[in-house]
Amino acid sequence: MAISTADFRNGMCIEYNNKLCTIVEFQHVKPGKGGAFVRTKLRDIKTGRVVDYTFNAGTKFDSVRLETKKMQFLYSDGTDFNFMDMSSFEQLSIPAETVGSAANWLKENDEATLMYAGDELISIEPPMFVELEVTETEPGFKGDTATNTTKPATLETGVTIQVPTFVEIGDVLQIDSRDGRFVKRV
Repeated sequence: MAISTADFRNGMCIEYNNKLCTIVEFQHVKPGKGGAFVRTKLRDIKTGRVVDYTFNAGTKFDSVRLETKKMQFLYSDGTDFNFMDMSSFEQLSIPAETVGSAANWLKENDEATLMYAGDELISIEPPMFVELEVTETEPGFKGDTATNTTKPATLETGVTIQVPTFVEIGDVLQIDSRDGRFVKRV
């Protein structure tokens, strides 16, 4: 379905330069002299990069319908990640390359959001906050109370993040999956 710049809305998905992009923000500009134009910020869905573009008013684009599905992560067999649709109990096997960095935050039985553009899977988003157990870290030193000191810790999914010095092996931590930041000890 073709849309023009007059139909733009924040969050809308369009196809531009053979890439799927979401509109982060836009502004219609009517200068005193010359034709109207639209300034936009578009986020490439695959890379996450945000780029500024300017279009003439009335430029046509192909609109893309995005669908999301909530699915439960079952297990990983090393090459594929297996998910289950919670309503139909249908299982889906997704290659590890497609899952990408989301694998750092997925543990068995967690719910993930899969985003589709038509029939094509374009992204997998883990829950915003995940609770993972620390499997390896250096011991903290007694009396080390300097503020904002951190140390590396390996979590049960294999990812290594920076945590405060009081965290020990076996602690369960709440992590922000958007940036891999320690939130709190659970």
